[in-house]
Amino acid sequence: MVRGDGSDAGGVDPQQLWLDSDRPRKGRKPAFSRAAITAAAVALADAEGIDAVTMRRVASEVGAGVMSLYSYAPDKETLLQLMVDQVSGELSPPDPLTGDWRADLKAIAHAQRALMLRHPWLPTALLNRRWSLGPNTLAFLEHALAALRPTALDGGAKLEVFSLITGFAARLVADEIAQAALSASPERAAAEARYLAAVAADGHHPELAEALSAPARPLTPDATFTRLLDRMVDGLDAGS
Repeated sequence: MVRGDGSDAGGVDPQQLWLDSDRPRKGRKPAFSRAAITAAAVALADAEGIDAVTMRRVASEVGAGVMSLYSYAPDKETLLQLMVDQVSGELSPPDPLTGDWRADLKAIAHAQRALMLRHPWLPTALLNRRWSLGPNTLAFLEHALAALRPTALDGGAKLEVFSLITGFAARLVADEIAQAALSASPERAAAEARYLAAVAADGHHPELAEALSAPARPLTPDATFTRLLDRMVDGLDAGS
């Protein structure tokens, strides 16, 4: 789950992060693993949101001292990278490729959406940071690049398409989560509707008024995601 540029965040050395064995960088080995720390952080974020993930809180969850935790994850940015890669493992092994690259891209985007809905903190994390390529992320990226093999795109363009698909999924799921929160407040939803109606009627926004008067489309999250994904992927030029 990355944008596709392979950039790392927070000055973390990706080789040190991903290729070193699962052991602390200094001091004696504690009675827990990096995987256990990451799993605890993911569970905390799933339950309470990404802001709840602090080094002190995660240390408490695994029954460790904060200083012991730092030997595995020196800062929160590193921990977040570990979390993103761990949940990306839920995408593997993905469905077999069909050879229809557009259909395969759509399947990839739907898998990403399902993952983000299981972990509602993930869209925000992906949109607000740059990520290095951990092993689970690499496996899914490899799958996406293989899906694009039937196209005439070069390697850089394939990475851009994967970045586009991932960013699209993250943005729509973030909006979906926000809309769900808005729906939980009928008063706010009604206020938003009244505001748009007033703006459309003020005579200064004729294009918006025309757009809002168009026949309604299915507005369920599933239907909206599928409709917009189809529009984007079907419009991609496989030769450039």
